[in-house]
Parts: sequence; structure tokens; C-alpha cells
Amino acid sequence: MKRNCLLLLFLTCASLLFAQSWEPLFNGKNLSGWKKLNGKAQFKVENGVIVGVSKMNTPNSFLATKKTYGDFILEFDFKIDEGLNSGVQFRSLSDKEYQKGRVHGYQFEIDPSERAWCGGIYDEARRGWLYPLTFNSDAKTAFKKGEWNKARIEAVGNTIATWVNGVPCANIWDDMTAEGFIALQVHAIGDASLEGKTVQWKDIRICTTDVEKYATSRKAPQINAVANTISPEEAKEGWTLLWDGKTTEGWRGAKLSTFPEKGWKIENGILKVLKSGGAESANGGDIVTTKQYKNFILKVDFKITEGANSGVKYFVNPGMNKGAGSAIGCEFQVLDDDKHPDAKLGVKGNRKLGSLYDLIPAPANKPFNKGTFNTAMIVVKGNHVEHWLNGVKLIEYTRQNEMWNALVAYSKYKNWPDFGNAEYGNILLQDHGDEVWFKNIKIKVLD
Repeated sequence: MKRNCLLLLFLTCASLLFAQSWEPLFNGKNLSGWKKLNGKAQFKVENGVIVGVSKMNTPNSFLATKKTYGDFILEFDFKIDEGLNSGVQFRSLSDKEYQKGRVHGYQFEIDPSERAWCGGIYDEARRGWLYPLTFNSDAKTAFKKGEWNKARIEAVGNTIATWVNGVPCANIWDDMTAEGFIALQVHAIGDASLEGKTVQWKDIRICTTDVEKYATSRKAPQINAVANTISPEEAKEGWTLLWDGKTTEGWRGAKLSTFPEKGWKIENGILKVLKSGGAESANGGDIVTTKQYKNFILKVDFKITEGANSGVKYFVNPGMNKGAGSAIGCEFQVLDDDKHPDAKLGVKGNRKLGSLYDLIPAPANKPFNKGTFNTAMIVVKGNHVEHWLNGVKLIEYTRQNEMWNALVAYSKYKNWPDFGNAEYGNILLQDHGDEVWFKNIKIKVLD
């Protein structure tokens, strides 16, 4: 009787273990079910492995499935030669109407470089990086150079997550593309010494049945890629929008009781401060939240036009400066370091992007993406404050002490009483007379 019970238990466990239905995408013999797109790099089959061979003078080359897939779990093994870059497209498209058939869509990054962003999520030929591994630096050691690595991609509704060798790497919430093909990439090269190097794939399999049931619960921290929304996961964590992406609700002019009638524009889910000659708060003026905040995590996506200057301020007292110029508060500097003259002023770069303006300089080597949106994050826990850019901590400091007060005494804020020591304050977006774009303004209150 005991033996029969053990046998039944074994069969039950085995049934659960093998219940997940996997379909091979590669038969190990030829490229049946796949088609080549865009570039002219070679794809061939050797010893049960798909081998992509790098080639000069050709754009990115893709080997795409003839079928398309919506929700799925995809697993594959991959190996790449040093010096190359590659990826695996998923939910991707190639339409004549879009850049003459250029492959575009989500990409699982294969990156053997020192940057080590393998497993990150890139939006090929569309929006660029959605989840660089600056947002999850612990995953940068998952990839093993010169060895076979195991990848996993889960796409379930708006949730897309990746793993390398069992380590959670990326996790986004996005709704741009619900279905598309899967494709293996041989990246274009500009160095003749890299020609003939290879990237290889094997054991490519997909599950499209009961996908949600078999999805992995242990994922990387999530990035919401849907503009001006709060994902279900963010909502559980306590995040709320500071700007709804459509109206001026929750904001007013720093020196007004209403939102400015000029100088700011809402367009296609983007809040723009307009160019007006470069003067500080001389056009529409700064805008501030109608509420004040104490302990919080603030995230703001910003895009700098060429030569522009702006800032995100906190612990702002809108009534402190009743004269010309900007409202007074601690500032996460937003600046084109290359083109704006303010970058050369101040002390040791303390007026450059990401710095605590005129007080503490951000590192010169920071993860700034020129010409696109970047994510500023400000963390306030009591008197401890941090500035982050695209998932990398730039600076941290403690206020309400002698060192802080001495720092302020040697800055442009020396004449403002008890600067930076307020318990509460408004959050501010600065009008510095240059065009800067903002979106995805959200806050998590820590009180």
C-alpha cells in the first residue's frame, strides 16, 4: 500500500513537472520555419546549432520566425564571440510602411562588452533602451563570457521579463506591441577585425499554452514604459502620478495661484517648458505641485533640447523669493553639459547635469542618453537625500548638520535663511527659458 502511494505521488509530481507544453522553434537540422530579413550576414546550421556570422558593410541582419507570437515563455541557449553585440527580437515586426521593412520591436540584449547589459530590453529601431542594466546592476554578472548561457523571456500581457542563467535581469510594463515574430540578430560591425566572428543559438523552445500559470514570480524590479501611467505593480508599491499627462491638475505657477497662461505646453503626453531666450523664470515661470512633500521617492523623465537648462527642485518654498528669478529649493540640475555655459561655472562641476545645483557635483561619468528621455530620481528619507540618473546613484548627502550648513555658506544660497533644511516643501519644474520636455512624473510617499 505504501509503495502504491509513493508511486502515485511520483506520477503526480512528474505530471505537474511535464505539464508545461514546449514547442521547438529550431529542428536542429535546417532553417525551416525561419526567414532572413534586412542585412546580409550569414546564418547557417552546424552540429545542431544556428550560427550567425558577422559581415562588414551590411546593416543588422535577422533570422525571423515565419510565425508570430503574443503571450509566451521563450527559452534558448546562446554563445557569442568577444567584440560582437547581438540580441533576440520578440513581438517584433517588419512592415513595408515602417522604414522600408526595417525590423523593429523588443530585443533581448546579448552584450559581452564591459558594459555587461546582457538580458536588458532594447526597443530596436523604435524607442531605444527600455531597461538597461543600470536599473538592475546585480544582474550584470549573470552572463558568462565564452560559454553557453541560458536565456528566458516571459511575455504575458503587458509584463515582459528576462533572465540569464536563472538570474532576473529586466522587467517592463509596456503595451506598444502585443504580437510579433521572434528573430535572431547578427549586429552590424564597423571594424574589419570582427568580420567572421559568430553568435550561436541552440535549444530554442517556446511555450504558448497556460503561459500565465507557468510565469516566474521572482522577477527584476519593474520599469513602467507606458507613459504617464501607474502599473499594477507600481500601485501595489504605493506609486502615484504627480502629472496625469493631459491636464494641469495638481500644478500651479510658483508665484501664481493658477497654472501659467504662457510658457508651458502639454502635447502628446509631454509637458514642455518653451524656449524664451534663456532667462530664469522670465516667461511662464516655474511650476510647483499644489501639495507639499516630506519623505518620498520622486521620478521624472526629462529630455533636454540642444543647449538647454532646467531643473527639478524639492523642499521648495514658493513664497521665499518674491523678486525676479526662480523659486528657491534644492535642485537636481537638468542641463546640456556640452552646450550650455552654466556647465563651466560653479565649483568642480557642481552646476552640471544631475548635480545638487551649486552645492555637490555629479560624477563626470554618468549614464546620460543624449537626444532622448532620461530618468531622474530623487530619494528623500528624513535628512538623507540621493540623486539618481537612469538607475545609477550620482550623489547622496545629509542636511540639517554643520557640514551641510557650511556647504550652503559657500554657495549662491548663502543669503537664504536655513536653506535646504525645511521639513516639507513643494516640488518644482523650472522655466529657465529653454525648451525641456517632461513626462512620467510620479511619486512614492514614504511617510
